[in-house]
Amino acid sequence: MPDDGMNLLGMSMDNTGDLGANSWRHVTFIEREKPLGEQQTGLAGLPTGASGISHMTESVATSLRATERRGGELGTVTVDLGMPSIGPPEQAAGNAGRIDFSWLMMSDVCKHCTHAGCLDACPTGALIRTEFETVIVQPDICNGCGYCVPSCPFGVIDRDPYDGRAAKCTLCYDRLEDGLEPACAKACPTDSIQFGEYDELVERAHGRVLELHERGLESAYLYGAGDDPGEQLAGNLGAFFLLTEPPERFGLPAQADSPVQENMPAATVAGLAAGVVAAAATVAGFVLAHRRGRRR
Repeated sequence: MPDDGMNLLGMSMDNTGDLGANSWRHVTFIEREKPLGEQQTGLAGLPTGASGISHMTESVATSLRATERRGGELGTVTVDLGMPSIGPPEQAAGNAGRIDFSWLMMSDVCKHCTHAGCLDACPTGALIRTEFETVIVQPDICNGCGYCVPSCPFGVIDRDPYDGRAAKCTLCYDRLEDGLEPACAKACPTDSIQFGEYDELVERAHGRVLELHERGLESAYLYGAGDDPGEQLAGNLGAFFLLTEPPERFGLPAQADSPVQENMPAATVAGLAAGVVAAAATVAGFVLAHRRGRRR
């Protein structure tokens, strides 16, 4: 597949910048000025006289080392910026020039929604739901109309700039046909991307949330799975996420429904009302015509 430019976004660890027709997975990288959960902070020294957060970001690849704690899967570091301490005087001696911060990473991909907006909007039948309950594009049927693009509440699907047809993650449909797991899950060295039976994965993810809560990370929750029926995103997501911040922090919508499904009740009511009015007008026309005929 051709690349989408692979811009490094100012040397950030954000990978690909966004989802698109050729970039089927996007790793969001976020730095924040607070530690994560119960982790202890370590010390990573920057040159004396370093001025400001921008230097910290530019030097992150070479100057910082993450604190190891229970495998270090949630990395928090402390950097010495050579800056005066901000805070009460009693803390100044021990905290001069120190800023605790943590990294958040979220590997975003097509959600393969139960109520997929792209599938609802496709006029040609190019988008279909497979026997694995995933949603894929059939490129030989797609005519490049683009109706699916604004219909995805997650901004996943896009038109290929080379041939105009829509494209997105297929969850490696060809590998699933051969009994193999998707390439992303196969390649992930930390098993942060997992593939399997939906109910089993939800149960495993709930266990992980409870574990994080016990470790002090009470903000951990599941996005797109296990919600109350009235709160299920897009009718529940085939790819769901364990997050520790509000979804907007990762560029995800707090509420996401297929535009077609969301607007269908109102459109149906309006259509029925228009039909009733039209039928009433037709009946009235026949009645008037009948009365005129009798008078003659």
